[in-house]
Amino acid sequence: MQDRVAALDIHDLRELAGGASSLTYVGALAGADTRRVVVKVAPAGLPPERNRDVLRQARLLRALHPTGVPVPEVLWEDAGDPPDVPPLFVTAFVDGASFEPLFEDGDANVDIVAERTRDAARTMAALHALDADELGLVGEPVVGPGDEVDRWCLLLETVDRTLVPGWEPVASALRASVPAALPDVVVHGDFRLGNMLASGARITAVVDWEIWARSDPRVDVGWFLVNVDPETYRRGTRYSDAMPRPAELATIYADAGGHDLPDLAWFEALACFKSAATWSAIIKHNRRRPTPDPAIEAMVATLPRLITRADALRRREARD
Repeated sequence: MQDRVAALDIHDLRELAGGASSLTYVGALAGADTRRVVVKVAPAGLPPERNRDVLRQARLLRALHPTGVPVPEVLWEDAGDPPDVPPLFVTAFVDGASFEPLFEDGDANVDIVAERTRDAARTMAALHALDADELGLVGEPVVGPGDEVDRWCLLLETVDRTLVPGWEPVASALRASVPAALPDVVVHGDFRLGNMLASGARITAVVDWEIWARSDPRVDVGWFLVNVDPETYRRGTRYSDAMPRPAELATIYADAGGHDLPDLAWFEALACFKSAATWSAIIKHNRRRPTPDPAIEAMVATLPRLITRADALRRREARD
């Protein structure tokens, strides 16, 4: 890796934990410019497609950087020679803390984390207010709400069926009740506090854009609201009681210039369904490790409840 980034005189590279679809390193520039930088590289030996297409992520970051949406500045890209020499890009390092308050008992002040969550809602509104064509994203396929259901069904079909019992009828019910799509915007696809950096109550950068798309803004909103709702995972961290509730955050989003949110419960149902799918895949890969992480395995008990919650939210939407 050092040879790949020699043109920028990056040194002291070390890998950051947590990457799934790509590898992430942090280092520093040599010489007069001693800024810290982040290097994101696709995995070697695999085609750099879909969530592994790091240059597609860099393209979006370049488009977003002049806007009001806080993202890292792209400094350099290298297309490589895939699959053996994977593509990569380099960004400026952004200071900030990142954690999931409903999964981790961090040491941040609970009131500050609550305000950070509200700022995240405003940041999401700023993202969704942008015109994708004006950002230069012409030609990107538009992903509809029904396409989202199909996407997570494909993932569920790759895991042990006993992990997520009863997902098929819920998927069918979601497909049968897909709301009319809103005009597409740029969606992050995994918009949650764990994919943001923050300084105090302020979001300093939105990161990890692996599954961004042109899609319905409610895809992001539903996912964000489900992930900050203590009722979703019921892990009971010290932040649970202080977190702003979904209705408040939806209002903050709308007041900050976000979109109207008809049929929002359907998208919250989609988010629970998506969470069950993604966690089931994480559990599958964890079980293949020489030493599985017990914290990940403990999520097995949550998966049936996510499916039940998805169906309950979908039924609520139908009643409303």
